[in-house]
Amino acid sequence: MPQYRSSSVENARKAVATRLRELRLDSGLLGYELADLCGWNKSKVSRLENAVTPPADADIRAWCDACGAEEQAPDIIAASRDADSMYLEWKRLQRAGLTRLQESRVPLYERTKLHRSYASHIIPGLFQTPAYATALLRSISRFHGSPDDTESAVDARMARARVLREGDHRFAFLVEESVLRHQIGDSAAMAGQLGHLLSVMSLPAVSLGVIPFSAQERNMWTLESFNIFDDTRVHVELLTAQVTLTAPGEVSMYVRAFMEMRELAVYGAEARQLIARALDGLF
Repeated sequence: MPQYRSSSVENARKAVATRLRELRLDSGLLGYELADLCGWNKSKVSRLENAVTPPADADIRAWCDACGAEEQAPDIIAASRDADSMYLEWKRLQRAGLTRLQESRVPLYERTKLHRSYASHIIPGLFQTPAYATALLRSISRFHGSPDDTESAVDARMARARVLREGDHRFAFLVEESVLRHQIGDSAAMAGQLGHLLSVMSLPAVSLGVIPFSAQERNMWTLESFNIFDDTRVHVELLTAQVTLTAPGEVSMYVRAFMEMRELAVYGAEARQLIARALDGLF
C-alpha cells in the first residue's frame, strides 16, 4: 500500500477519533464515565479516541447519545465509513479492466434522480461519443497499466448513457470552456464529440452550462472534476484515485461549490456559441 494512501486513511480515522474526543470533552464526561454510560470497558474509550480501534456504527451512536449529541451521529458515522472507502486507487478499481468499472456504476446512475457534475478536464462520461471515449479510455488504460479492454469498456459507457433518455432523472452539468478546447483523439473525433454535445444539451432532462474563459469576477477557482449523486454522495476524480464522500457536511460543501460555479456559466445560445467556436477552431 503506497504511503500516501495509508496516510489518507489514517488521517480520516484520526479525524473521526478527534470528533469523538471533542464531543466527550464538551459534555464534561471523563473517559471512565462515558464507558460506564455505554456499558464498555474503560479502555475502549481510549482506543477509540486514539484511533487504535475503528468505531462501529453502534459505538458512534452510543457515544453521541451519552454525550447528548445524538444529532451528530449520522455525520460522524458517514465520516467513519468514508475512512474505509474514501480513497480507492484507480489501479485497484481497474484491476480487471475498465469494462467492469463502467458496468459497476450503472446501479448508482439508475437510482440517482438528480445528477450534478462539474468537469474541468474532459467531457463528462455520459456525454461522450464512442470515438472520444475510445481515445480517452485507451489513454487511461495505458497510463495506469490496466488490461486493455477498451472496446468493451466503450460499449459499456455508451450503454450507461441511456439514463439520459430513460427514467425519471435530471442532469445538471457544468464544463469549463477549456474542456471544449482540449483535444482528445484526432480532430475528427473531437469534432464529432463537440457536435454530439450540441445535440445532447437539447435533451429535456439535461441542463448544460459552460463556464467561459471570460467569466467576470470569478469567485470560485477551478476545481477537480466531481459528480454529485442526489444529495447523498460525491465522487471526486484525482489522477491516482477516486475519492468518495458521503459525510453530509462534505457533500453539502460540494453542492455549494456547484451552485456558485453555476452562477458563472452560460446556457442556451451562449453555450452553443462557445461550443461552435471550439468546433471551428479544430479546422
